[in-house]
Amino acid sequence: MVTPNADIVPVQLSLTSGDLITLWAPRWRENGEDWEAFLGDEDSLFAFPDAAALAAFVRTVAEHDLADHPAWPLVRTLRAAELVPQDAHCYDLVGVPELAADNPDTWTVGELAEIVTVTRALADTCGLDAVHTVLDSAPGFALLDQGSWAFDGREGRKLWVELADTVVRRWDEVIDALDALVREPEVDADALSRARAELATAGGADARGGSTARGSTSDDPTGHRAAADGPTGDGAGANPRERTGAPATAAGPESFWQEVGIDPILIGTAQGEYYTLRCYLDDKPLFLGSQGRIQALPSARALARHLAGEGATDHDLTTVSTWSEVVAAAESGELAVEVEPENTYLLTGLGDDLADGPAAIDPNQLDLAVELVRDVGEWAGDDDPRRALAQSQSLGWLTSFVLRPDPTRLAPSPPFDAEAGRWNALVDGLVARLYRP
Repeated sequence: MVTPNADIVPVQLSLTSGDLITLWAPRWRENGEDWEAFLGDEDSLFAFPDAAALAAFVRTVAEHDLADHPAWPLVRTLRAAELVPQDAHCYDLVGVPELAADNPDTWTVGELAEIVTVTRALADTCGLDAVHTVLDSAPGFALLDQGSWAFDGREGRKLWVELADTVVRRWDEVIDALDALVREPEVDADALSRARAELATAGGADARGGSTARGSTSDDPTGHRAAADGPTGDGAGANPRERTGAPATAAGPESFWQEVGIDPILIGTAQGEYYTLRCYLDDKPLFLGSQGRIQALPSARALARHLAGEGATDHDLTTVSTWSEVVAAAESGELAVEVEPENTYLLTGLGDDLADGPAAIDPNQLDLAVELVRDVGEWAGDDDPRRALAQSQSLGWLTSFVLRPDPTRLAPSPPFDAEAGRWNALVDGLVARLYRP
């Protein structure tokens, strides 16, 4: 994604020498070109053992690759605690072999996708051909953004095994290239002492006050940045209309979403996993999008970053009174996108199950999928899902038989090919409304 306003975010990279902090300016557009940068110079990536050292550097050193970035004047004014990376911006590169040894579930694939994204960005901006060679040697690396569905089935499992084998054999090449790139510059002793005192006042080096520094214009970029051609990279009976806006009962991300009355949701399709937002206003669904098209991102972290940039405006959720709170949390780096089970919608396989008849269908999966299809249709002004799922229609009769079993009702009779085809058409229509901004 190319940010409409240039951002600079503190990031933590776990390498051989430990957890190091630096600054990353994700892609932004300038003079018709897309740019990306890290804190460094022509030869090195500057990284620091803690936020105090980083703060001392940015306040006292004028010459480096980010000096011409539009947001750099703001970065120099940040408190030391604001330069502590948020959890969403911590990348455990040395832990990749352990991660790849796990099964390719949603969270494993999502975390690995984020690590590979920042690794590719480093390779692009710093000219690390050896890193690109490793990441291009197994097709699975390019499929991580599609989510765990890319690694389902026999072929998907084969892709994951090939990726994991590549990590075992060659990930040291990536780490070696990055280790050789990193340098810790000297910092002014007085500035370092003041920054450490700030952190102690703010609650210590583990304080989570991370920031995203933003700007809007830039001079001609130089140094460690690269022109780019394109974007970077259970509850069946639960009713979210009743949950939305419920008072918070516990501290943390979950209570935040309850307080603002907006739910992160995960949509699993044959094309991949998509994260987006939905709420109910006057009992009517609203999605992150407009004119029937839903903004959907491949990971929770990508969604949080999107909401801090171009996703802050120009969609239907801006009419919700609490939307400004979501944007503020995203821009400060404090927004954690966590999806509850009742907001996880898996659309895969249901068409085949419907074709096999009621006994093959998971009622919980179907209930949630029907809810999502209806909600999207209502929001988009598309009456087709409501009509197709009415009990007077064969698909509606089949789904209602599964979801509301009644021994006095006449069971639907096979074959169910027509019902399965009708359902698949509804799902295809929903997926067509999803797009990555």
